[in-house]
Amino acid sequence: MNDTPPAIPQFFDFHAFVCCNRRPDGHARGSCAAKGSEKLRDYMKACAKEQGIERARINSSGCLDRCELGPCVVIYPRGDWFRIETTEDIDRVLAAAQPGGAPADDLRLPNR
Repeated sequence: MNDTPPAIPQFFDFHAFVCCNRRPDGHARGSCAAKGSEKLRDYMKACAKEQGIERARINSSGCLDRCELGPCVVIYPRGDWFRIETTEDIDRVLAAAQPGGAPADDLRLPNR
């Protein structure tokens, strides 16, 4: 007898949280919003929709505690963390998330 419960399907297949935290100007750690994350989030939303990426959601997040490395995004369900500085970075991250997409390893944030 198998006691493992059946897998519950994910509501989203691609769920990105873009840090839009804003700290005061001059803060030692900086902030993702001051580095342009809000515009990058908007671009990512538009691209995901244009590309017809199904079951995708792009959200703003509060601080992800990595602003000094940002702007940053974490993508679930895989838990991939990336630094996104340009719209080209967003294009690469979206492509990497698709089946057969080229990896964007140079954009990955380091493990702690």
